[in-house]
Amino acid sequence: MGQAAATSVGLGMPNLPVAMIPGHPGVQSPEELRANVVAVTARQVMENLLNQPDVQELEDEPRARDIVFRGTFEEVNDYFFEREWSDGLPVVPPTLEKINEFLSYTSRDPDEVLGVVLPASRAVTIWAVAVNGVMAGCKPEYMPVLVALAEAMADPGYGVEHSGNTPGAETLIVLNGPIIKELKFNYQQGALRDGFKPNTAVGRFWRLALRNIAGFLPHKTDKGSFGNTFRVVLAENEDVLAKVGWPSNAADMGFETGDNAVTISRMTSGNVIVSVTGATPEAIMPYLADAVASCTRWEIIFTVGGITYGTLRPALVLTPILAQTLAKAGWSKDDVKKYLYKHARMTARRVETYTEKWADFPIISLRHQVNLGKLPPDFAESDDPDRLVPIVAHWDDFMVLVSGDPLRTNAYTFAHNGYLGFPTAKKIVLPDDWAERLKG
Repeated sequence: MGQAAATSVGLGMPNLPVAMIPGHPGVQSPEELRANVVAVTARQVMENLLNQPDVQELEDEPRARDIVFRGTFEEVNDYFFEREWSDGLPVVPPTLEKINEFLSYTSRDPDEVLGVVLPASRAVTIWAVAVNGVMAGCKPEYMPVLVALAEAMADPGYGVEHSGNTPGAETLIVLNGPIIKELKFNYQQGALRDGFKPNTAVGRFWRLALRNIAGFLPHKTDKGSFGNTFRVVLAENEDVLAKVGWPSNAADMGFETGDNAVTISRMTSGNVIVSVTGATPEAIMPYLADAVASCTRWEIIFTVGGITYGTLRPALVLTPILAQTLAKAGWSKDDVKKYLYKHARMTARRVETYTEKWADFPIISLRHQVNLGKLPPDFAESDDPDRLVPIVAHWDDFMVLVSGDPLRTNAYTFAHNGYLGFPTAKKIVLPDDWAERLKG
């Protein structure tokens, strides 16, 4: 009910009548559900249809350049926290002076609207990007990265409106290009760990932007059952990519290897793959494929039609030494993806159990979906319930990244939230005097 009330404001209908369904339908028997609907829901629906709702006026929000508060550092943080503008950690007060310093690192108009995003239906402006960048503890020179992230947030293909859904999935930000070294992003040991200012502050910016621009607030519009903390930026090791001749993730997303670009993708979970042993791809890849398949569970519904078809994009992060070992044997990144397609699989019985029984996203059967032309023939090569089927619709749906400790044979895999956070990439546009600014 709280979510409905908050969402109705974002839709411009603060007095929208709502009828309640008591409890959760998923754990009620048909008899219990019917009794609740008849006694409560149906009655409220009729009352809502027959009675004019009370008039409610939307409160005016502060304008972009309004001074909302004056006080000490502690007082500012208390004020922001009480109004749900902060994530609970101390924020850097976004003074006009600091905001303008951030704006000096982009040629974009501060009032430019990159898009309007739900659930709050707020405009994603360059000004708002700078404000949240200041609050997150970013440096002004991070601004081009933040603008690219904001453009990705506003891209309908990403689906930012799903950021508050119940699995509590969190966005993975992948960074590519010379800007990694120019701004001193960590791309080696400790990747995905906080403790490196650019990786951490930009990751925090994303979560603050979801809160303050998009409008995702816990207990209201952010309904993750078990939330994840924001992820720090994962920067690829482009030196190793160049050495082994593999394209960067930016190139996989349609740009050129060497371009400065960010990619966002909402991941439901992740797991480390430790001590990958072997001197050949044949020794290394079975372990990696098993781990990638094991990390994907209910998310299979994004591949086979429980929610959508073919939008699952699991990620595998290889440490440099693993990528070099595979490349030394003549393997390309595409070879890795194709191997995963053939070997990172689960039984048809398990897929249909997830869709038909456990997670309750019915597809009837994999063969039925193949017959409809929704899935490729690989999903119905036989009627054996224990046959192995892919976890993605096409081999190129796997994301393969290179980062992390260059002297460790570990890897990391992420399960993906499908179209509810589909991989979206944007090029980072630098100011004309970028090189001079970095020297200064």
